[in-house]
Amino acid sequence: MPKKQSNTPQGEEGQRLSKRVMQEAGCSRSTAEQYIEGGWVLVDGQPQEEPSARVSDAQRVEVSRDANLFELLPVTLLLNRPADCKDPLALLTAETHSSTDPQARRVRVLQRHFKRLEDCAPLNVKLSGLMVFTQDRNIARRLIEDAATIENECIVEVSGDVEAADLASLRSGEMLPPAKVSRQNETHLRFALSARAVNAIPALCAAVGLKALHIRRIRIGRVPLSKLPEGEWRYLALGERF
Repeated sequence: MPKKQSNTPQGEEGQRLSKRVMQEAGCSRSTAEQYIEGGWVLVDGQPQEEPSARVSDAQRVEVSRDANLFELLPVTLLLNRPADCKDPLALLTAETHSSTDPQARRVRVLQRHFKRLEDCAPLNVKLSGLMVFTQDRNIARRLIEDAATIENECIVEVSGDVEAADLASLRSGEMLPPAKVSRQNETHLRFALSARAVNAIPALCAAVGLKALHIRRIRIGRVPLSKLPEGEWRYLALGERF
């Protein structure tokens, strides 16, 4: 007699974790999914943050007694992107969360923090430094819509005769975006200009006989890169404003 075929697709045995949490916690599906994405659910003692994960009847599913929905707020991540990094989003993982982050003890790193992120301060692939990825629509709107007025600060390594360069002429903005430029040392300049003009720095340097070798953004508005290590990220603190 032929064996009866199962209606459950291969690899889909058991039931959705969200459904199991609904049963365990006596809550709605949306609340169950938020508990899971909030890191409050353990499967056999291990955190599971995917509502669609399958669990068997034999597996132990626990909802933390401290579970709440207050931490499910949108987050903003600040990344120190290395030069020539073609996929900065790939650097946003739990492993690259900086130990220097002042929020490290207050905020739990969740997988949901890496979803639905908007790059609202993009950089040319050749540039490095501070980038902003956010789930917060208000922050995204502020950085995108006010890009012409939010000041960005960049340190630029150049080649050429810095002493002879007419840096003051770059303030006028007659042919290129206006920029405030000062000499940091013999090979480095400090630029302060709008977010929209950051990618024009090589052209600004060329206009005064210099060549931009390396450009690193160190501040966006009032938020600095500070001592964030290259290739790592931190959370934007509650009190920080661009």
